Amino acid sequence: MTSPAPLSERIVRLSDPADPRVADYTGLTDVSLRRKLEPERGLYLAESSKVLRRALDAGHQPRSFFMAEKWLDGLTDVLERYDVPVYVGPDEVLEGITGFHLHRGAMAAMHRPEPLDLADVLARSRRVAILEDIVDHTNVGAIFRSAAALDVDAVLVTPRCADPLYRRAVRVSMGTVFQVPWVRLEHWTADLQRVKDAGFLTAALALSDDAVTVDELAAEHPEKLALILGTEGQGLGAATLHHADRHVVIPMSHGVDSLNVAAASAVAFWETRPR
Repeated sequence: MTSPAPLSERIVRLSDPADPRVADYTGLTDVSLRRKLEPERGLYLAESSKVLRRALDAGHQPRSFFMAEKWLDGLTDVLERYDVPVYVGPDEVLEGITGFHLHRGAMAAMHRPEPLDLADVLARSRRVAILEDIVDHTNVGAIFRSAAALDVDAVLVTPRCADPLYRRAVRVSMGTVFQVPWVRLEHWTADLQRVKDAGFLTAALALSDDAVTVDELAAEHPEKLALILGTEGQGLGAATLHHADRHVVIPMSHGVDSLNVAAASAVAFWETRPR
């Protein structure tokens, strides 16, 4: 393997926000554009020095780095290892490119890893979370962080669910989206049957007259468990509720009927953790 070119030769100092070489970082505040652009280009963005280090530690490969001059010294050990451009510029130029002030350190444009195979992921898992059409990136990131902390083996996301590798989801997850295996399902709810066929008890978190409580579910000690979480407001779809083996509720007090989906996921993951 050839050694990377010296870092000094790969640093590109920016002076023009319209520089075409930094197209990966253009218009980061335009959510609809980035949702389309990033998967098409096979990239995602790791924002903050801690998150990009976690991405690299997970074996993901950078396309380039992007930062203010002041962050260079703290990332020299990383930048010297990868033979890719390092784009550096004053705050006003970087803000003109991205659309916001970079205050979390460096960013990196990363190559998206190859998608994982659902059957392989299920074969290696005992507990999985399924996110049905959760479109808020903050909730997706928070759920991944809870999944990593509370021993969930994998996360499955439905076709209309928000991108776990979108910048905000990655940031809120604190980079745990790189630790927890995840799969984008293609045929929901047909893939729910594949989960059941792999031996998982499927439990849908939903307010339902025939629901069991989450501690009652935990008392069953299912060998394999898939917890299904729905979007805020509409909740889970009728087909999902029909096909799920159990409906599950978290008991509430003081007239509160439900928790934010990210908070609910943490409670459910904790209560059903392997013992």
